[in-house]
Amino acid sequence: MSLTAPPTVRDETPTLRGISVAHPRVLKWQRFAMVFITGVPLLGLAAAIWYGWGRGVSAVDIGLLLGFYFATGLGITVGFHRMLTHQSFKAPTAVRVTLAVLGSLAVQGAAIDWVATHRRHHAYTDVPGDPHSPHVDSGDGLGGILRGLWYAHVGWMFAPDQTVAEVWAPDLLKDRHIARVSRLFPWLVLATFLAPALLGGLITMSWAGALSGLLWGGLVRVLLLHHVTWSINSICHVFGTKPFNAHDESRNNPIMALLAFGEGWHNAHHAFPASARHGLRWWEFDISWVVIRGLSAVNLARDIKLPTPAQMQRRRASRASAL
Repeated sequence: MSLTAPPTVRDETPTLRGISVAHPRVLKWQRFAMVFITGVPLLGLAAAIWYGWGRGVSAVDIGLLLGFYFATGLGITVGFHRMLTHQSFKAPTAVRVTLAVLGSLAVQGAAIDWVATHRRHHAYTDVPGDPHSPHVDSGDGLGGILRGLWYAHVGWMFAPDQTVAEVWAPDLLKDRHIARVSRLFPWLVLATFLAPALLGGLITMSWAGALSGLLWGGLVRVLLLHHVTWSINSICHVFGTKPFNAHDESRNNPIMALLAFGEGWHNAHHAFPASARHGLRWWEFDISWVVIRGLSAVNLARDIKLPTPAQMQRRRASRASAL
């Protein structure tokens, strides 16, 4: 996850494909940006609580929070993840651009950077080279678990190793529409905070409504979505079940599946990365899959990839290893 940075001087890591070491000047900029991106929404939560003390939270505030949370969250799960990263379905250009813009509004990095990082994660899952594994060099015991969880959740964004987009996302670099959305990322970050403020002001016809919209529909929403998404990297590689043999530590976690629009069925995703559906068993609710099916019903999604029953059976873990 990165904002636009000064030109990078890359020293290609000789042993691991597609990973480089950031120039010290670039690393300094990156760490400043990450402090800003992780810290400002937290301050926004504090400000929202202070501002709402004695006033309460209005229906407009809740509506803006949930509306932008769902729209930008699905931009990440359906757009950045299933469509762009894993190409689990195809869509017309207008749909691709819309989903890429919505994902960018989640403030988790430019589209191409996000995709490149996630593809690298799948190439090196839970082994050296994984950008955010809780299991690499974290140590033993409770302290090791906690260090690993912290690194996978937030710490990895401050690390000096860089994902080389030219290696992991050459297809998107050649896609002029997605490349343009990526270049516009700083402006989309600005828009993601101005839009709920503007809507809050217009709906209530007041400056107080605009401020409240900025806090709840902007900063608090970004904070919640950040930590839900980052929890897939941390929690879903430590806590949960393993119904499928995925050759890594990915886990299915129903709580995270609910909060992250189906992404918490993470073991299933790692077992079948190209699948447009992550909740593969009938009772595993996956709202992102519902959205993709809805797009398909109106001819806005095609060539949808799903594992066959035979493939699922071959990957199914024994009862003992699933726990």
